[in-house]
Amino acid sequence: MAERELTTLLTHLKSAPSYPETTALLSRAKLLLLQLNALTPLPSTPPAHLALARTTYEQGALASIRAKNPDAFTRYVAQLRPFYEIIPAGGDDERNKVTGLYLLLLLTQGLYGEFHSELEGLAAARGEEDGVEGDRYLGYPIRLERWLMEGSYDRVWKAMKEGGVPCEEFGVFSEILTSQIRSEIASSSERAYPSLPLSSTKSLLFLDSEGAVVEFARARGWAVKDGHIYFPSAQQQEGGEEEQEKEMSQMVIENTLGYARQLETIV
Repeated sequence: MAERELTTLLTHLKSAPSYPETTALLSRAKLLLLQLNALTPLPSTPPAHLALARTTYEQGALASIRAKNPDAFTRYVAQLRPFYEIIPAGGDDERNKVTGLYLLLLLTQGLYGEFHSELEGLAAARGEEDGVEGDRYLGYPIRLERWLMEGSYDRVWKAMKEGGVPCEEFGVFSEILTSQIRSEIASSSERAYPSLPLSSTKSLLFLDSEGAVVEFARARGWAVKDGHIYFPSAQQQEGGEEEQEKEMSQMVIENTLGYARQLETIV
């Protein structure tokens, strides 16, 4: 009886109802799992009940992301780990989606060590790193992390703006990534140039108006005068390393600005 009711509840959960309704359904689902003695995996737990528990926690994880509740999402991921260790990934489950979202969460939190540890564990479990990156959900955060490390912010913008997001839940992180990228581009601009036109800075930072640029500039301590942004002058030091860093920053800015101008030509 509990198994049948839980199956029906999970069908409703997969239709992504409102968050209050989802919370109520999840609470009832966990009570049913308790009745089935399947809240955690045990040697005596029937495979069918393990699958129901895994699906319950996966739906809870996805609902938490849609509600922008990273703490709840992380708790669900922790509850899913023992199930993933004993239940092989199937073609019809949400395992890769949840794992990809967890990688993206680590990335947006700047937890790069944990990101790579998680990735190494995935590659070891599957026996091939290429299979991980080739997956629709897992490959997205992997590519973003690589581009962020390279300073290829134009590629990250493109992945977020041109339908490259694998599904709705991944799009929740776009706002966080946008803020991070703006900060990185701002730092590169300060290293690369003494000033930039206001219009170019607007395109560079993907802001909606020059007023938004002025607001951003003031928050960064930049000066705005005669249609230009003036960056705080950094102390110049001699040496090839500093010059190399400046050239790299200029390349990052030029690539990103070039992509921004391409977007502006699209009608």
